Amino acid sequence: MKEYTGDRIRNVAIVGHGGAGTTSVTEGLLYRSGAITRMGKVEDGATTTDYEPEEIKRGVSVNATLAPVEWRDTKINFIDTPGFADFVAEVKGAFRAVDSALIVVCATSGVQVGTEQCWKLAEEAHLPRIVFVNKMDRENADFDSILDNLRAKIGKRVLPLQLPLGKESGFCGVIDIYKMKAYKANGNDSIEMDIPEEYMEAAKEAHEKMVEAAVEADDDCMMRYLEGETISDKEIMDCLIKGIRQAIIFPVLCGSAYKDIGLGRVMNAIIDYTYPAILNDFTVVNPETGEEEIRDANAPMAALVFKTTSDPFVGRLSFFRVFSGVIKSDSMVYNASREKEERFGTVFTMRGKTQIPMKQVVAGDIGVTTKLQFTATGDTLSDKNSPVLFKPIAFPLPMYTRAIYAKKKGEEEKIASALNRLMDEDPTIIVTRNTATKETLISGMGDQHIEIIMERMKRKFGVEADLRAPIVEYRETIRGTATNVEGKHKKQSGGHGQYGHVIITMEPLPPGSGFEFVDKIFGGAVPRQYIPAVEKGMRESMERGVLAGYPVVDIRITLTDGSYHTVDSSEMAFKTASNIAFKKAMEAAKPVLMEPVYNLDVYCAESMMGDVIGDLNSKRGRILGMQSLDDGMGCIKAQVPYAEITEYAVDLRALTQGLGTFEMKFDHYEDVPQKMAEKIIAERKEQQ
Repeated sequence: MKEYTGDRIRNVAIVGHGGAGTTSVTEGLLYRSGAITRMGKVEDGATTTDYEPEEIKRGVSVNATLAPVEWRDTKINFIDTPGFADFVAEVKGAFRAVDSALIVVCATSGVQVGTEQCWKLAEEAHLPRIVFVNKMDRENADFDSILDNLRAKIGKRVLPLQLPLGKESGFCGVIDIYKMKAYKANGNDSIEMDIPEEYMEAAKEAHEKMVEAAVEADDDCMMRYLEGETISDKEIMDCLIKGIRQAIIFPVLCGSAYKDIGLGRVMNAIIDYTYPAILNDFTVVNPETGEEEIRDANAPMAALVFKTTSDPFVGRLSFFRVFSGVIKSDSMVYNASREKEERFGTVFTMRGKTQIPMKQVVAGDIGVTTKLQFTATGDTLSDKNSPVLFKPIAFPLPMYTRAIYAKKKGEEEKIASALNRLMDEDPTIIVTRNTATKETLISGMGDQHIEIIMERMKRKFGVEADLRAPIVEYRETIRGTATNVEGKHKKQSGGHGQYGHVIITMEPLPPGSGFEFVDKIFGGAVPRQYIPAVEKGMRESMERGVLAGYPVVDIRITLTDGSYHTVDSSEMAFKTASNIAFKKAMEAAKPVLMEPVYNLDVYCAESMMGDVIGDLNSKRGRILGMQSLDDGMGCIKAQVPYAEITEYAVDLRALTQGLGTFEMKFDHYEDVPQKMAEKIIAERKEQQ
């Protein structure tokens, strides 16, 4: 691959709902451009961009994969992205490296959940978008219905620049609305021809709508058009380019990746309509002043690491987009995020898993390097004498948590090491240790995400683990008071015996108070040296409550009386007496089982809020309020017992077709309903 300057580079993310054909489109673009000589199929596990075993096994993308091509003396860096919600972080990272998005829509399924999600993310990233309606050769493919669907779901700014030539299995080419010509597929080329008569009326109508939409992007052209003046073809094209780059016009193209129809025209549209990689100014933060600055491609070197992965042969791979300046092989680069210098080895690009050498990565281009020591996804690389920081990549918070246990005893450290490495690759994985339950917890975007992490851990690091639902941190407390409860430990059968005797009062404390120990011994009924042993015995007893062996909280124990033996009493004897008194007092003080309750903020389409609320009610949730947000979205605030939401990421995805998200945070403990408590206690006793 030859070297290109930034004005001859385009960076494009290929996105869409899972199954719309993003990977097939990427493969088709690679084939059409001549980057590959044979077009692989997803079902055969033979595509360039889905090369990981986890992807081949499932037939879906799970990684954002770089796929550069050369077309019309221009380098286009395509990034094929996953279409399923569990891997949305890959899309977010890719969107920080590109200047536009190619939205792939299935000609039979239309706009789906993943389409809307990708569109929303592209909107947030202010990216120009081109829509490609794929699979036009399929049975029931209907371009007009898809256009109506796009306008209804995405907005009226979508504008067809092509119409299909032929239908379903007879689909054989496209009609160019701007040029008013038809192009029929012919092997590796296409034949230009006049628009067939049966399509002429629809083409003229589409052309007129195109002109009307185009002139709206330019006030001068708009005024002239309204006054009846003819707008030249060049002016129309200039208006189209302006509207597309400003993301007020979204062109719609059509074709078939499988039949290799329309893909060359997709690349033409990308080159003609979207921004050259160096045309956009970019915003950075000056780390010394904290102020934002606007820079262009001629500024000192600045680059963003948007993805990190590891290869069993070459080690850690860092993918970066250079926004200004140049990064050369074998150079020192300053990591402004870590305030450390890094030695860059060889720089290269990748097409799937294949490395393609580069001497340098210029402004506007995307490159890869290996074995950076400190650099992670989201870090800024810059000139040490002119440091800047890019805004961090806003990855979503994980929504699904499992407890992870080593399959083989003694491999806990190996698993910890492997998880640390995997966290470097995927910023949406969070691993924590719950000291209360003694569980290692792994959190990710969903069950598929965690399942794939486990497979990668086995493949890359040779360790296996079991996943379980996290232990619910139940607690026990009391709702009544027990007074004058006696605990006596006496063993006096000759020789040195054991004797400890305490009398206590146990009473409840307000939530969150923990434990209070009050010493009200007078007259030496229990000698001073044994009081700490009594308190210690009580604290140890609190670790296992009388109902189900869960920790006890929010109680006050007052030591009121007792007795001792001058020879047989000891710290151990008083600790044992305390244990006896504690159990008797707790049993008498109306013990209850408590469960953790979490605050839950659920975000979904307003049309789905009724179903979500119904589901939360079925999970013993309390709805605290609802709020309308932008773009037809809403937020439901609720409090729900944790035991009911350990699978909530899966439940919400099913309820909202993958569009819902949520955040949760521990709030308080409250009593478990009696029947449920009886069941939990019985199960716990069986386990013990």
